[in-house]
Amino acid sequence: MNARRKTTALIGDDNTVVVAGKRLTWRTLHKLPQLPSPAAVLVDNGADALAALRHHAVHGTELLVATDSRVDQHMREELGESGFAVVLPDGAVTPAKLKRVEESGRAWLLTSGSTGRPKRIGHTLETLTTVTADQPPRTWLLPYSPGTYAWWQVVTLSLTQPDQGLVVIEPDELDDWPAIAAEHGVTAASGTPTFWRQAIYRNADALGAVPLEQITLGGEPVDQAILDQLREIFPKARISWIYASSEVGASIVVHDGKAGFPKDWLDRQPDPDRPMLTVEGDELVIRSPHHGAGLVGAVHTGDRIEYDGDRVLITGRLDTDEINVGGSKVSAGLVRNVLMGHPGVAWARVFARKAPLVGRMVAAEVVPNRALGPITDADLVQWCSTRLPDYGVPRRIKFLDEIPQKETLKSDV
Repeated sequence: MNARRKTTALIGDDNTVVVAGKRLTWRTLHKLPQLPSPAAVLVDNGADALAALRHHAVHGTELLVATDSRVDQHMREELGESGFAVVLPDGAVTPAKLKRVEESGRAWLLTSGSTGRPKRIGHTLETLTTVTADQPPRTWLLPYSPGTYAWWQVVTLSLTQPDQGLVVIEPDELDDWPAIAAEHGVTAASGTPTFWRQAIYRNADALGAVPLEQITLGGEPVDQAILDQLREIFPKARISWIYASSEVGASIVVHDGKAGFPKDWLDRQPDPDRPMLTVEGDELVIRSPHHGAGLVGAVHTGDRIEYDGDRVLITGRLDTDEINVGGSKVSAGLVRNVLMGHPGVAWARVFARKAPLVGRMVAAEVVPNRALGPITDADLVQWCSTRLPDYGVPRRIKFLDEIPQKETLKSDV
């Protein structure tokens, strides 16, 4: 490993790390035994994931870190056949089936798998460190699943900047994270829109007790309703939304409190330090200086966009967002935004269902806002009818009791 990276990576070594209720620092995390390299370290807790990352920073170990639950047996065999020794949560090591030369300093991420099985994307600590400017002192919440791109964004910030503490939230703590965050003085938190909706839905008062100065959203389409709800609870906080992925890194950052990004950001003059955003058909295309290894030039994101005045909205995946109702096309994301604009709706998912004559119709699942009392499907149909063309109005609405959330903090939207 080159000395420059080691010096840069360990600037935050004395930052506070709270994990499982224990107040430590990066330096005093328990030390892993010398890892084989390349190594795929599968973890069942946040402390082991952070220890693996620090080991990588110090030793340059070629590393993939992920939760044990995200890597099935077939994927473990694939990793072994690709030259990775697989390290299990109990410390047992399955040797690599292929002997190859390690790529010192290489960090591998698994994509979310939204388009199929997760893929491996190669990075380095430098390409994963997206915040390089000096930051005010903060204590960051870390709710993300270890090894995801969003997890790397937060942990590299803490490891490479002074005065950037971490409070790790384990899966069994997600229901009560606002209380933990308030106890440890969390001032900055990053999460998906689903993560923030869950917190508001469960206990908005507890969320409001967290002294947040920086709120970040990403990982899913970000609608105006959730931005407005967070602004109401945290009127003085900076609220940002970020478009980022394993493939193209952090490519869009918006701080103005509006959904989408300005249309004049498309096709800007090339800048070697800034991603270039274009649209082909309805698809967002990005050329990024932060892309993963081997991804050169334009990367087709698979995300669908819609124009709303001078804003560009990212509404969902190309293969699921467009619903064709008897030849008329409507964006599931835009219908979802309309539903979630209703004060009685805490969460919504919009999708296509088979229908006679027209082939497809718009359907939805909705979680009501319990604080405002009951709502009916007729209420929501009327709400949508005044804001959408007739073919875009949901004809089947199912009410759910809880907001569904995956390990990645996302829901199927």
